[in-house]
Order: sequence, then C-alpha cells, then structure tokens
Amino acid sequence: MLVTTWLAGGQAAAYQPGPDLPAYRDAVTDLATSFEHSGAASSTRLAARVLSRRLSDPELADVLAQTPSGCAGALERLLLEVRGYRPSLRSSAASLPALIRISLLAQIDALWWGREPAYPTDADVLDSPDLLDLDALQRGGLLLFRYRHQAGSFVGRAARSVERRALPGRRPMTAGLWLARARPQAVALLNQMAAQFASVAPPGTPPLWVTSLARSVEHQRRLRALGYAALLPSSHCVGYAADVEMAWFRRFGAREALQEVLQEHQRSGDVNVIDEGQAWHVCLRPGVTYGSRLVPVAGAGT
Repeated sequence: MLVTTWLAGGQAAAYQPGPDLPAYRDAVTDLATSFEHSGAASSTRLAARVLSRRLSDPELADVLAQTPSGCAGALERLLLEVRGYRPSLRSSAASLPALIRISLLAQIDALWWGREPAYPTDADVLDSPDLLDLDALQRGGLLLFRYRHQAGSFVGRAARSVERRALPGRRPMTAGLWLARARPQAVALLNQMAAQFASVAPPGTPPLWVTSLARSVEHQRRLRALGYAALLPSSHCVGYAADVEMAWFRRFGAREALQEVLQEHQRSGDVNVIDEGQAWHVCLRPGVTYGSRLVPVAGAGT
C-alpha cells in the first residue's frame, strides 16, 4: 500500500485559457525540420534571417506575443542563443535546429511562469519556505521516484567514475541533483507519473528517475558556462520544472512507456514536455493540482 499525505498549501496562480499550444508545437516542429533540411542548419547568419521571418507566423506569434518579453523580446533572446551557439557534448542541443526547437518550446514555460520571481542564488532555493526537502520526504517513504545528489567533491566524483566503469548501466549517466528541493505540486506530479509508469512498464523496470528540479539563476549560469543548454529565464528557477531520465530506460524496454506517460499529461494540458535527448524536461501548467495527496492512493490515477 502506498503511503499518503495531504498537500500543504502553495497552489499555483489561477490559469486562464490561452493560445493554441498544440498548433504552436506543430509549428515549432515544422520550423526545426525545415532548418534540418536547409543551409540554415549550419549557418547562424542564415538561421537568424529565417527566424526573423518565420516567428511572425500566426501559430508562433500568438504564443510569443503573450510571453513577458513579447514577440520582439523572444526573437531577440533566440537570436542571441543562435549567434552564441557552440556545439557541446554536454548540451541537450546537439545541433542548431535542436537549440531552436528547445528554445521555442521553452517559450511555453515562459508564457506560464515568466512573470514569477526566480530564485537568484542557491541559498534562496535552500531557504525558500515554498520548497520541500526531498531528502526528508525520501526518508519518510513519500517519494515514488528516485534521484541522487550531485557529487560535491573530488573523491565523490572519482567514486562515481569507478562505479560507471565497474557497473555500467546500473544508474543513469547523470550528474544528479545540485539542490534536492521541489515545490509540493512538482512532487505530487512526479509521484503520480511514477505510479503511472510503474503500472505500464515491463516487470523489473526501476522507478522513474528525476535528474533535475528547482535551480537558482546562479546555478543556471554555471551550467551555461559549462556548455549546457541552460536557458534563461527558466521554469526550473521558479521551481515548476523537472527533468526526467529517458535514455537509461531503453535497457529495460521501458522508454516508450515513459514517453507515453509524459505525452499523455501534455495532451491533457497539464504540462509542457520538451524532448532534450537523454532527459526530458517537464513544466507544470499554472492552476493544475494533482489530487489532494502528495502520494497517490494505490490504484488511483494509473
């Protein structure tokens, strides 16, 4: 039987119906695909020219106009990303079209949460009364998903390296959480997804694995400096996003099952999902609650 507990306050702001997000996602896919089959995929100058023209398409403009910076600001930020793009093995944006796709889909997050104050520093994340301590929840048996902390010392990183060589595939190839904090709504959603995933995954599949949750702007900038595609503004920096491991579940024949769970939540309008390769980004929509319990009752919502 699953342990249950009531959610404590902190509901998101009321959600108002907005633009046609499925049409926007289709338009983003079409735009990224056109880049992959054109010279714009290898030329930041040509990419900037095409973007300046295509972002006025109604399906794209209707969403971008409602982000905090509007169409012009969204274009300016995207052009900065394009012009500054450098391929990196660490980045989820393996190509320029991938960067454009990820950046444009992240504008849905900005539409939802771009006006919320971000956590400036790591200390702000750790001290926030709106965030739950995952370690305490884990000790209390209140998490249905798994995670691990980022190794914070040379010895810890060396131990991880030894583990990867001795037991390849035992755990995902991910650094881990920098700060183990999350909003109650994010925990409730991830627990619900974990329960749904467990009900459809092949026998022997490990639980859902979360690679990132709440972050500070300070940490987001550190990630950018290291070559990761860590966009700013980010819904991670207001606590309403998570990254979920995907690639590792191929070894268990469970990746497609997890993909369906995530996409079903997106089809329901509960979340924004971005395929970032090894891990998929999940952002909660404002106003959505995931039941009155942090951990779902056994058999419910699966």
